Amino acid sequence: RETLLFSDCVRTKATLAFAERLGELGAAVEGFIQEWQPSAVALENLYFENNAKTAMNVAAVRGMLLYIAAKYRLPTFEYTPLQVKVAITGYGKSDKSAVAYMVSKLIALPASKTKRLDDELDAIAVGLTCLASTKL
Repeated sequence: RETLLFSDCVRTKATLAFAERLGELGAAVEGFIQEWQPSAVALENLYFENNAKTAMNVAAVRGMLLYIAAKYRLPTFEYTPLQVKVAITGYGKSDKSAVAYMVSKLIALPASKTKRLDDELDAIAVGLTCLASTKL
């Protein structure tokens, strides 16, 4: 059984300009890469149907993450939400609670952090999907 070494959700102040928030996020990601030295970066492909502003901001964050991965010569892997749900729960229409439940069954989560945000659990699920599909 695999063990999660580290996970976190980077939070920025909503009052900051988007460029400043992006800068803080990028600096945090680079710090995590330097400290934990991962062997790859796994991202979820996201699709937005309604909110163009949100889609543009998410695209900017994804672009920044892809740039950082390239800067550190880390291979990147991308998965659709359907691929993640199938890999984690075996069912492509699973809800967030089913994914969260299965994450805790598939990987040993450190007891030092008992509360995780949905976004953090989703990121762990993407990482597990990458681990299972690439055998890193």
